[in-house]
Amino acid sequence: MLVLPSELTHAQANASLRMLLQGLKANRDELLVVDASALATFDSSALSVLLGCRRAALLEGKRFEVKSLPEGLQKLAGLYGVGELLPAA
Repeated sequence: MLVLPSELTHAQANASLRMLLQGLKANRDELLVVDASALATFDSSALSVLLGCRRAALLEGKRFEVKSLPEGLQKLAGLYGVGELLPAA
């Protein structure tokens, strides 16, 4: 399981995505779960990071799920029409 930081805004997006992609390469499971329970401060960049990680996981032939996505980020994903791309673990 990969873990998001407590803050994921535009300032942290590139570093967070790099961290997740490195974790993806080390992950041997067919399911990649990203734990968002620590996420307290975020903007739409968090969605971009999660979608980038999802895309990379699918390219590796893995399923992708998000654990404990904060309600505010769930609403934002719904507003942008990408909620179904971030299934709950």
